[in-house]
Amino acid sequence: MKRKKIVVGNWKMNMTMDQSNSLIKELKSISENDVEIKIAPSFTNLHNAVLLGQLSSSNGQYIEVVAQNIHSEERGAYTGEISAEMLKSIGVKSVIIGHSERRKYFNETDSILSKKVKTAIKYNIGVIFCVGEELSERENNNHFNVIKDQISIGLFDLDAYEINKVVIAYEPVWAIGTGKTANSNQIQEMHEFIRELVKDKFDHLRNKSTNDSAASESLRILYGGSVKPNNAKEIFSLQDVDGGLIGGASLNFADFSTIIKAANG
Repeated sequence: MKRKKIVVGNWKMNMTMDQSNSLIKELKSISENDVEIKIAPSFTNLHNAVLLGQLSSSNGQYIEVVAQNIHSEERGAYTGEISAEMLKSIGVKSVIIGHSERRKYFNETDSILSKKVKTAIKYNIGVIFCVGEELSERENNNHFNVIKDQISIGLFDLDAYEINKVVIAYEPVWAIGTGKTANSNQIQEMHEFIRELVKDKFDHLRNKSTNDSAASESLRILYGGSVKPNNAKEIFSLQDVDGGLIGGASLNFADFSTIIKAANG
């Protein structure tokens, strides 16, 4: 089954509104309609990014805006947080949940992330669910168990319909912001493992009477560990890699556009 590639620019805590607007306008000039382009700006830039991203352009390029975080509760006394309803009200279509930086710096556990996933899906907000192992876990040959636990706790409470709203991003923690990247064999091996996990859990639940694609066949799995212009094409050519979650390289138009074009083959 051919799956449309996704390239997500995770801008983290970078760029003012003017800088964000400028980069979005440049991205709108790209004619790569066979690739889904998504960006995750800071919260202060979200609404304006939504408006700019959906503006018509001569080449028909649409930019989907993704939030970097969401709270598991729908509303309440949670200073500094943002709810699914708030994101929905300004046109945000998806949210990143489980990024390694949220897990590490904000102590977000798998059970907390599971609640966030359920809340997002309740509001029909798509989920980019991040998983990944530390270097020590890989060196101790425990990386498959780590990923299995993260996915089973985070996603296995979903039903066969809900899992279709999820994209999984594999981001080996040791390759984020370090300049290191997993080799092609390591990347493909883990992406294939993730697809098999989803297959074992969800494929037998699909509605065969409506010819729905099996969850594992339609699931898109992104790679998110130091994807750069010089390695993107090789990574995106792997059988079970369906795009990338891009950090630092997405802040520069030349680099990001090269990566997007690499996803188009």
